[in-house]
Amino acid sequence: MTQLQFQRHRRLRSSAAMRAMVKETYLHKEDLIYPIFVIEGENIKKEVHSMPGVFQFSLDNLGAEIDEVVALGIPAVILFGLPAEKDAVGTGAFHDHGIVQEATRLIKAQHPELLVIADTCLCEFTDHGHCGLIEGDQILNDSSLDYLARTAVSQAKAGADIIAPSNMMDGFVTAIRAGLDEAGFENVPIMSYAVKYASSYYGPFRDAADGAPQFGDRKSYQMDPSNRMEAFREAESDIVEGADFLIVKPALSYLDIIRDVKNNFTLPIVAYNVSGEYAMIKAAAINGWIEEKKVVLETLLGMKRAGSDLIITYHAKDVARWLEEK
Repeated sequence: MTQLQFQRHRRLRSSAAMRAMVKETYLHKEDLIYPIFVIEGENIKKEVHSMPGVFQFSLDNLGAEIDEVVALGIPAVILFGLPAEKDAVGTGAFHDHGIVQEATRLIKAQHPELLVIADTCLCEFTDHGHCGLIEGDQILNDSSLDYLARTAVSQAKAGADIIAPSNMMDGFVTAIRAGLDEAGFENVPIMSYAVKYASSYYGPFRDAADGAPQFGDRKSYQMDPSNRMEAFREAESDIVEGADFLIVKPALSYLDIIRDVKNNFTLPIVAYNVSGEYAMIKAAAINGWIEEKKVVLETLLGMKRAGSDLIITYHAKDVARWLEEK
């Protein structure tokens, strides 16, 4: 046995103190972005049945939620709106008194230090549920850009700190950047959903945001899950057009894409830990099949290790509490 030669990797795992000394990847509260669903109406705090612990809030109930987010040390929220009425062009998305705009004003008045990110899309506001205008069964690209730019400008006017366009129309970043600049918001950054796949992991979100398409699907504008090289083209074009952050969505089945994007581009990378990923962990935890805290922290740590700088996650409040316990 004395003739054996091998590396003693366990030397650096021998105690908690030793493991902490050589730890390579960290998860911090400052990495977290918390999604919030705001809905028109009064006295609404409605749990999303497929996302235990996630709620739709009317404005009169939003303040308490924001107080909790700030108290936990979460630095940013991203807002999704559910309007009372929808139409073919998604007027509620760019109306100056739309639900996202009003929620933004409320939050900034209450906690101006909290970063408000506005999701910029039409799908939650159109009666057909698609992310752009339609003609028959076709989703129109170029004619949708003006409406998306108008939405971004209205959100910036309401006080949004960051615009996060999720529509995946070609040219959406350049249209929104031009619209913001022309309106005097040249300092408002764009957090682009640059790499967004047509994923089956979005199902619970469609319950939460009431945004399922009324016909067809979104495969003509969201990316094919089979494709890797396409992610480089999407990210590169958004950078050229003026993006300041790059989102990869979903995260858990696309950790290789997060690493690819991180290795090839220098902008901050945001992983979106989507609704289906959240729901699977919650369901398993409720059934006692996994230890929720350990699995959530390991999952988000994996996203950080893959290369994400920030993580949009419905687990954010729980994670902030757990990190405080350490």
